[in-house]
Order: sequence, then C-alpha cells, then structure tokens
Amino acid sequence: MSLVLEIQIETDVPQGTQDALRSAANAVFLYENIPSASLTILLADDDFLQDLNRRYRSQDKATDVLSFPFDDQGLPEMQDDVYIGDIAISVPYAQRQADGRGHNVMAELQLLAVHGILHLLGYDHEDLTQKSEMWAVQRSVLDQLDLAHVEPTEE
Repeated sequence: MSLVLEIQIETDVPQGTQDALRSAANAVFLYENIPSASLTILLADDDFLQDLNRRYRSQDKATDVLSFPFDDQGLPEMQDDVYIGDIAISVPYAQRQADGRGHNVMAELQLLAVHGILHLLGYDHEDLTQKSEMWAVQRSVLDQLDLAHVEPTEE
C-alpha cells in the first residue's frame, strides 16, 4: 500500500498529530483495500473553516471537518497514486468536541480524518441508509485504531 498524505498546518496542533493522522488515513485505506492514493489534510482554525463552509456550502458557521473530493463522480477505478481530494479540519472545534465527549483531542482528530476520508471515497450520511453504512465503516476503522470509545458528534 502506498499512501501519499500531505498535511498542512495553519494553527497550533498537539505533538504527534501528523503521525496520528497518518495512522488514521492508513487504517481507512487498509479497510477499503485501496492500494495507492494521495490526499491533503489541512489543519486550521474555526475562522478558516467558517470561511470555507460559507463559500462552498453556504453555511456561515464554523464546522469540524470539510471534505473536497477531487472527482464528484465518485472514486475512479483505483490506479497508482490517484488523488482523491482535500480535507480541512478545525483543530479548536475538534478540541471542544473532544472535551464535550470525554476523550482527547488526538482521538477526535483521528475520527475527523477518518470521517473526511470516507467522504472523499464516496460515503455520505444524507439519509438513514447511507448514514448506517458510513457509520459502520467508520466504527470498524476506529476499532482498528483502538478508538472504540470515540463516537462522532452530530449537529
């Protein structure tokens, strides 16, 4: 398996964040049996995510994670080093969610990375059937990361 993960950091992050995000991404690709892919994860603050949310989703509020698939038609047949897209995560938002759910921010950042990557791979939660499928995959990946205690926050 070959994962090319670029992590861009635009805010303060805890020590070990990059390794934790790489582990989360690798766990998704192993679970999905994806041999090779590339993506970018941007770690930013609430203002940055709010600006993206306003521009691309017409929602003028901060959010935890946004995914920008490279191809809106879904994941193409897997080929070497296909670029699947970008994820933006608000670190302060993740911290608040972690505090509210009783786990550490690193676990929350891994959850958000898994969630965002699943969106890049075509998973969604617009209806109960889609949500059930996405949450089952998300749960399996989190279990592989020893994060069975981490539950997603729903707004």
